Amino acid sequence: MDLTGEERITAPRDVVWAALNDPEVLKQCIPGCQSLEMKSPTELTAVVKVKIGPVSATFNGEVLLSNIKAPQSYTISGEGKGGIAGFAKGGADVVLKDDGGETVLQYEAKAQVGGKIAQLGARLIDSTSTKLAQQFFSSFNAAVSAKAAE
Repeated sequence: MDLTGEERITAPRDVVWAALNDPEVLKQCIPGCQSLEMKSPTELTAVVKVKIGPVSATFNGEVLLSNIKAPQSYTISGEGKGGIAGFAKGGADVVLKDDGGETVLQYEAKAQVGGKIAQLGARLIDSTSTKLAQQFFSSFNAAVSAKAAE
């Protein structure tokens, strides 16, 4: 499954970059996120609860930041295990571009699922993933724009 998108954020690029690296901001914006902790500047652990169709699962995962070109881009990748529900793994390339006093955040993500979740069908998984990504970026945009307006 592949997702691409763009979000225009009313904040300077350095503010957006700082938020992309702030576990508290990310935790507030990730749908179903129960915990998110920095283990190092490039490693995080997360617990996320999601519902895809009839299946609810809590995923325990590791997240790694790589290809870091501050304050312009990075790659975020991770893998989560959801017990009998299965697993999810994937990553996204995130690029920030200045546009006046605003920042354009572009992302290109790829994800795979396995186990019981994979049996739900690609259409349901794709639509749920798209919805979750849109929720994250909308919440992230709102949080960062509000912080920049302070």
